[in-house]
Amino acid sequence: MQLKDNKHIGIGFRKDFSEELLDSTILKPAFIELAPENWIGMGGYWKKQLDKAAEKFPISCHGLSLSIGSPDDLDLDFLYKIKKFIKQYNVQIYSEHLSYAKCDNAHLYDLLPIPFRKDAVEHIIARIKQVQDILEMPLAIENVSYYTPVAAEMDEATFISEIVNGSGCNMLLDVNNVYVNSFNHNYNAKEFISKLPLNKVSYIHMAGHEQISDTVIIDTHGEAVIEKVFELFEYTTALLKPVPVLLERDFNIPELEELQTELTRMETIVSKTWKKEHVIA
Repeated sequence: MQLKDNKHIGIGFRKDFSEELLDSTILKPAFIELAPENWIGMGGYWKKQLDKAAEKFPISCHGLSLSIGSPDDLDLDFLYKIKKFIKQYNVQIYSEHLSYAKCDNAHLYDLLPIPFRKDAVEHIIARIKQVQDILEMPLAIENVSYYTPVAAEMDEATFISEIVNGSGCNMLLDVNNVYVNSFNHNYNAKEFISKLPLNKVSYIHMAGHEQISDTVIIDTHGEAVIEKVFELFEYTTALLKPVPVLLERDFNIPELEELQTELTRMETIVSKTWKKEHVIA
């Protein structure tokens, strides 16, 4: 992705502040990210806003509906619509969640965890290969937050690594999700990251969360990024080649100055870690 002004940090394109972003001299992301299924077939005012955004910023796509872990067949009509959208807006990165959201043709409206099992690995590898063949580009798959493991036969890092390496896809590394899972499941976040296929990371997500008790964090994308997640981000980027980084803020949108402060903080971190000779584990 050719990033704006050689910077690395982008922001999610949300209708709640799209007008402000497009006219802003305050918020200056390197790129924007959107969920393509929320924009495909859009006409009228919002189509004009999307076209205006595409003239101003590079666009990446982060999907919600592919349901890569579902037992159902892939929705090929949907995939071809995605492909058309990607070509229309010159999208260089299309990412999705390592989860499922559909079963028996029922949309569950949530991103549910996939059992860390060998049969699931084989199933998902085949589906990712099919997606990549249709789209004619790599898929970037995201590590997701989850609140209870389901019938696990292996650890999560092994599960992710086998899928990424077996399918030839890229990885979207969500640093906040790693932090949330490490807190909820009591493991070391840095050790977890070191076990991932870091040479395949092509994209990073950062976000806020909400701690609802002494033992549980909920991944919300509705709060500011906390200090410990920034610290984990700095550790992570020092292990990676330079890639685009996305700040997710889906609701509870603050003033644009506050969002720009977070973008600037992340840009400052990567300008330091990526000036050094980076290490790929």
